[in-house]
Amino acid sequence: MKTKIEQLNTVLNEADCLVSEEELNSILDKMAVNISHELSEKLPLVVCVMNGALIPGSALLQRLHFPLEIDFIHATRYGMETQGDALKWLCYPQSELENRDILVIDDIFDQGHTLKAISDWFKNHGASKVYTATIINKLHDRKVEMRPDYVGIDVDDRFLFGYGMDYKGYFRNLPGIYAVKGS
Repeated sequence: MKTKIEQLNTVLNEADCLVSEEELNSILDKMAVNISHELSEKLPLVVCVMNGALIPGSALLQRLHFPLEIDFIHATRYGMETQGDALKWLCYPQSELENRDILVIDDIFDQGHTLKAISDWFKNHGASKVYTATIINKLHDRKVEMRPDYVGIDVDDRFLFGYGMDYKGYFRNLPGIYAVKGS
């Protein structure tokens, strides 16, 4: 019987790298240009959705060279599972939201339930405008009625991990985006 480390290493070793570190850097550069064009004069509050946006959010924020404030939220539908239902709020933002332009950064736009619920929450709490950004848009027809304002790259509908996304709680730290073999 394999140990947990051996099982995880097998998943990684057999995974397909869909987006390399170099590709991610190019994607983030383009996203930053587009975001800067629209938000650089608005003094936005940029909110990262934990834990997924920790890695891509940090990389994107370092490319935004204009005045902004940073906060975070922790809201999840998945927890440590591979699927989930209702949104669970673990941490709310601490910043003033009233009449603010807010950019919410998340790692992936899968079905969109999480990002839509978060966006709606900010609107209901006084934000003047809510923009959304995700590094990954998963291609399938099971989406909510919204699309992020800024999307890095479209990828096939597979189980993804790396660059903020996890596999059973692991591999968020990887510098590329991988798909589980056979998914």
